Amino acid sequence: MNARDRALGAFTGLAVGDALGMPTQSMSRAAIAAAYGPVTGLLDAIATQPIAPSMPAGSITDDTEQAIMLAQLLIDGRGKVDPYVFADALLIWEADMIRRGSADLLGPSTKKALSRLQEGVPADEAGRAGTTNGAAMRVTPVGIATPSADLNALVDAVASTAMVTHNTTLGIAGAAAVAATVSAGIDGASLAEALDVGEKAAAIGGERGYWAAGGDIAARIRWARTWVRELDPDAVADAVGLVIGTSVASQESVVAAFALAEALGDEPAAALRLAAELGGDTDTMAAICGAMLGAVHGVRGIPAELAGTVLEVNGLDLGPLVDQLLTLRRAR
Repeated sequence: MNARDRALGAFTGLAVGDALGMPTQSMSRAAIAAAYGPVTGLLDAIATQPIAPSMPAGSITDDTEQAIMLAQLLIDGRGKVDPYVFADALLIWEADMIRRGSADLLGPSTKKALSRLQEGVPADEAGRAGTTNGAAMRVTPVGIATPSADLNALVDAVASTAMVTHNTTLGIAGAAAVAATVSAGIDGASLAEALDVGEKAAAIGGERGYWAAGGDIAARIRWARTWVRELDPDAVADAVGLVIGTSVASQESVVAAFALAEALGDEPAAALRLAAELGGDTDTMAAICGAMLGAVHGVRGIPAELAGTVLEVNGLDLGPLVDQLLTLRRAR
């Protein structure tokens, strides 16, 4: 396995996890079980799906769409993203998604930040209330484009892309944890090593941005990883769903993705299927988990059947994006 295989695995794992969680997002665990039963593969969304009604199996959501957008902006900006250009891109993207039949695609932190930006609030202040997982869900391209050897530099890169919407200790810490895990995986780290690097980056990220009340991301990742190691596989679902939490809050869904990677990371398909069954922000948890596990296991670690369907349904060609992001990585 080389760096390209791992980087492509990260982006592919993100898309596959996203698509697995698409039909169950924003539903309760009980409602998911009643509507779909066990999530054994890609499913069509039911007509009453609150975010993506009747979307066909394999469809991606905002997680992958925004990650692709951020990747292209990084490439166009030679590693840097202008916050106002990013804000405009998000607004244009949302309008297009609404036209295609999806609604409420921008998360609460991003919506509020873009509204503040349009009112004339400076870019570095617009995201001072952003504590949700929006920056973390789309940050995989930053992890691909930035080496993990210098974690301060990596967190700087994460913070610059999070600033306009999630410029808080929680928002940046969650995004830094994901990007660093992905980057370490691309550098050849084992699963445990990559998750350790993500934990360290969360601690650094927790010192950036505006302070926000909430459980410290690095501390919660450390606690969750330690706890689930001692659990039987059947108990992991309750641990994540009932205690760690699956909401859009960074200190829940980002930590949940780390817990699933810790507990089931040697079986990426099982980890992603469970993420899709837990309720709450299922698409984001599965997308983050998929990106981290794809970076460690490479593209062959993501089930080929699932990946093939997701790429075909959405018309995705991730290879050129990955190649250009790796060019940025080598330049750094």
